[in-house]
Amino acid sequence: MPPHSASGQDIDRMALGLAERLPALARALERYVDQHYPHAKPTDAQLALLRYVEGHDGTTVRAAAGALLMKPNNVSALVTQLTEQGLLERRQDRTDKRIAHLHLTAQARQRIGEVKQLMGVRTAQVLRTMTDGELDALGSALGSLQALEERLHSAH
Repeated sequence: MPPHSASGQDIDRMALGLAERLPALARALERYVDQHYPHAKPTDAQLALLRYVEGHDGTTVRAAAGALLMKPNNVSALVTQLTEQGLLERRQDRTDKRIAHLHLTAQARQRIGEVKQLMGVRTAQVLRTMTDGELDALGSALGSLQALEERLHSAH
């Protein structure tokens, strides 16, 4: 028995709403960052790799490729590009010289921080225009959204 009492129809409606709204929220924040961020924006694939390495410091190309559902040679090309841009470092494995571990550079960490700051400022500006009820509902949903994200990532 599922751990809820929601009907299948309610779940389908909620799934469709989330699938439509979450990307729209991300796009709105990305447009804001594009307008206010002073540096050249990496490609979507480069951003995905940078975000992955941020959360998995020392990962390998193979592990990143698996997590990002990309081919290792494509991730390797992204690593080369990001290394040339000064955003990523490759460090050779101590025991197996064929393996490189990926790390963000200080510059990448700074830029990621700047983007997060921009997104946070914009989101806070908009949240200040919402009603107490809307804010309460969003606050209550944060934990559930995190659980949804974790389950979506583990379900591939």
